[in-house]
Amino acid sequence: MATKIKEIDENGRQIIDSVVIRFAGDSGDGMQLTGTQFTQSTAMMGNDLATFPDFPAEIRAPIGTTYGVSAFQINFASHEIKTPGDAPDVLVAMNPAALKVHLRDVAPGGVIIVNEGAFNARNIEKAGYKSNPLEDGTLDSLRVISIDISKMTLAAVEGLDVTQKEALRAKNLWTLGLLCWMYGRDRQQTIDWLNTRFAKMPEIAKANIAALNAGHAYGETVELPSEITTYVVPKASKEPGLYRAVTGIETTAWGLLVGAQKAGLDIFLGSYPITPASPLLHTLSNLRQYGVVTFQAEDEISAICSAIGASYAGSLGLTSSSGPGIALKTEAIGLAVVTELPLVVVNFQRAGPSTGLPTKTEQSDLYQAVYGRNADTPVPVIAASTPGDCYECAIEVVRLATKYMTPVIFLNEGYLANAAEPWKIPDVDNVEPFPVEFRQETEGFHPYLREDETLARPWAKPGTPGLEHRIGGIEKDYNSGNISYDPENHHKMTKIRAQKVLNIANDIPLQEVSSGKESGKLAVVGWGSTRGAIEQATRRCIADGLDVSHIHIRYIWPLPRNLGDLLKGFDKVLIPEMNNGQLVTLLRSEYLVDAESLTQISGQPFKVADLEREIRARLED
Repeated sequence: MATKIKEIDENGRQIIDSVVIRFAGDSGDGMQLTGTQFTQSTAMMGNDLATFPDFPAEIRAPIGTTYGVSAFQINFASHEIKTPGDAPDVLVAMNPAALKVHLRDVAPGGVIIVNEGAFNARNIEKAGYKSNPLEDGTLDSLRVISIDISKMTLAAVEGLDVTQKEALRAKNLWTLGLLCWMYGRDRQQTIDWLNTRFAKMPEIAKANIAALNAGHAYGETVELPSEITTYVVPKASKEPGLYRAVTGIETTAWGLLVGAQKAGLDIFLGSYPITPASPLLHTLSNLRQYGVVTFQAEDEISAICSAIGASYAGSLGLTSSSGPGIALKTEAIGLAVVTELPLVVVNFQRAGPSTGLPTKTEQSDLYQAVYGRNADTPVPVIAASTPGDCYECAIEVVRLATKYMTPVIFLNEGYLANAAEPWKIPDVDNVEPFPVEFRQETEGFHPYLREDETLARPWAKPGTPGLEHRIGGIEKDYNSGNISYDPENHHKMTKIRAQKVLNIANDIPLQEVSSGKESGKLAVVGWGSTRGAIEQATRRCIADGLDVSHIHIRYIWPLPRNLGDLLKGFDKVLIPEMNNGQLVTLLRSEYLVDAESLTQISGQPFKVADLEREIRARLED
């Protein structure tokens, strides 16, 4: 393996610190399921882990083509890790197309496990190969395990009451069994899941379990190439507590629910399906017992307008989408700004523009979130950096939305939504309540009467006797709440709405340095999912004595009040982003710092090695 071998355990397994495995195959080969089940088994073994699901945009691309390749990468270790890994040590390629797409990423000397049964002339041609890569020397520098997995799977389920098509669908489970044997993973969790998943189709469950066990048995009984052995990755040292593997979708949903409960509100989600935001609708729809109401609207505009209506009525209005859908919601976000109603807008960013690469991750919506509305329409913006961080950010957006009576944009990402990591389940009792106080006092009431500290207007439920009021998209008078076309009043209302949002800077933490010193030669500034790669790259450089620090920003707007002074303490500022340079524009305009942009717009996360190389190059100048 690419990682250093430390010793041999009592079972003859080589003990290694970490390993990166990538499962790849046709989108119908069940690679996401395979990766997910391997992840669950790995989490149960106590390893630290990070995953990266990577799937095609087409619902069903032509079978055997490179367009339809789906992949799932997992990095697991006996120590803390921050990313799903730069390069796979092991690539499982279920067909020639999967090999074609992912071979270039494999670490030098890595292991390739191929389903040789799929390497027929037609599949080889569809993948774009001119000859069979298993025979022409393409893989000579790698360690290859070539198995007719299709044939083995059919043999494993022989005698069971399943069709050949149903049997072949289990080849991913056969492969999972082999990998569980190679890395000492427990199969029982997967067996239990299969029995539950196919409780109404017991023969299918039996076939999949038989394939899983057969793959494991193959590893035990067949002599593999001499340079390939079995491995064990010891448990990671973790703070005591109850852990589970989570995705960003799950933690976002739970954080929104906890936030609503701490505010004393019920949730209403108005949403329209779009990749990669749809699973939030699915997840919240299963939480009806907690007062969650979900509404799948006919379009994006209806979705957000229904959420605004729910907020007007006294619930917490939520809406979710991705960049193109947020564009359609833009006018309604402006309505929520001018009516000054709490609203949470969750944006799971994807590669664009337009449809772009809908299943690939990107950070391309920062401009849209901070600036992307007509007129002066300030909105607070918060960005999550890890799947676990989505939970805390979701609670915070609810707090700010309800305290300041404003829509808040929660910038999430497709990568965070689907990626998994171990998460210590928090005690919700440790979250300080921030209960909403609906206006009850009728004396002196008007809808834009403001609190001195927050500048937030009162939240009065419609129909409350004596608190009847009118809000809407037309400008209102500062003193009465009546419709106003007075130019001085509009100037005042625009300024006060902007100041209300800027005041949030006094209610958020000061910016801290994630690693390194608070001043020096180079600050690497990031936001969102770049956190893990930047953190790992800067720590490697710091360990070598280099003067570099990492600053990661959660509060995109308003920015932390000490951030400008912090940045001015460094000779150079480097900002890696998965876009064409958006945070760098914001920081330059706000603080006049000579920040340098480092962009990557590939739909893939940054690699630690690439960032480390860029950091070292700038410190050598």
